[in-house]
Amino acid sequence: MLKKTLLATAALVALASGVHAEDLKEFRIGILGGENEADRLRNFQCMTEKLPSVLGVEKVSLFPAADYDGVVQGLLGGTLDYAELGASAFAKVYLAKADAVEPILTTVQTDGSSGYYSIMVARKDSGITKTEDIKGKKLGYADPDSTSGYLVPLVTLPEALGAPVDQVVASTGFGGGHENLVLEVVKGTFDVGTTWGSGVGEFKDGYTSGNLKKMVDKGILNMDDLVEVWKSPLIPNGPVVVRTSMNDDMKTKFKQFMMDLPKSDPACFSAIQGGDFAGFTEVNVDFYKPIIDARKATIGG
Repeated sequence: MLKKTLLATAALVALASGVHAEDLKEFRIGILGGENEADRLRNFQCMTEKLPSVLGVEKVSLFPAADYDGVVQGLLGGTLDYAELGASAFAKVYLAKADAVEPILTTVQTDGSSGYYSIMVARKDSGITKTEDIKGKKLGYADPDSTSGYLVPLVTLPEALGAPVDQVVASTGFGGGHENLVLEVVKGTFDVGTTWGSGVGEFKDGYTSGNLKKMVDKGILNMDDLVEVWKSPLIPNGPVVVRTSMNDDMKTKFKQFMMDLPKSDPACFSAIQGGDFAGFTEVNVDFYKPIIDARKATIGG
C-alpha cells in the first residue's frame, strides 16, 4: 500500500512538473484577426527569433486567429500565453473569466497619449462628409469584438446622430476585420465604415499608427480615395496581456523584454504595433473599467 501511495504521489508530482514546464518549453502568441494572415505572421516573426533566449523556452509559436474571438477563446482556455488586445476584446475576456489574463502594458502615442480613435470613413466621391450624411446609408462595422470598430461607435454615435444608429442608417453589417472593412468601403459594399487610427498626424497619411496607416504602408490603400466622416472620443489603447497562471519569473522577463523593445529593436516594435509609437506604459484592469462597463451595458460578455 505504501509503495502504491508513493508511486501515486510521484505521478502527481511529475504531472504538476509537466504543467509548470510547459511555460519553459513553448511560449504561445495569439494574434488578432482582421488583417491578412501572411502579413500578421511576418510582423510577429521577430518575436519568434528573440523570445526563446530571453524566456528560456525552446520555441515561440504564433497563432493567428481568423477573428478577434479566436484569440479571446484561446486566452480563456489557457492555450495562449500572450496577446495584444483591443480594450473591448479584453473586456470580453474579463467579463467571462476575470482572472484569465493580466493586462500589463499599453502603447503610448507619439504625442504622449495612451489612446486612439474610432474613425468612420467613406469614399471621397460618395458625397458623404459628415455624420448627418449617413442617413439611409449602409454602415459597416469591423468586428463584433472590436472596440473602435463596433463598441465605441455603438455607444457614442447615437449622440452624434441624435438617434439610435439603426434608426438612422439603412443597414449595418460586419466587414470581417478592419482591413477588409476598409477595402469593402472602397469597393462600395458599405457606404461608410468604422476603423481605427491614432488621430495623431495627418489623415492623408493614415495618421501615425492604426489600421489606415498599416494599409497605406502595405500599398493597398490610397488615402486620397477616402474622407473622414466622424471621429470618436479618445479610446484607451488596448492592453498587452499575459496568461495569469504563467510563472512569475517568465512574466517578469517578458514584461521587461517588451518595455525594452522600442529601443532594443524599433523595427520589431513598429511591426507588431502597426505604426509609430513612443513606447509602452504600465496598466492594470482599472485602466479599462470604463470599456468593461460599456461593454457589459451594451453587448454583454
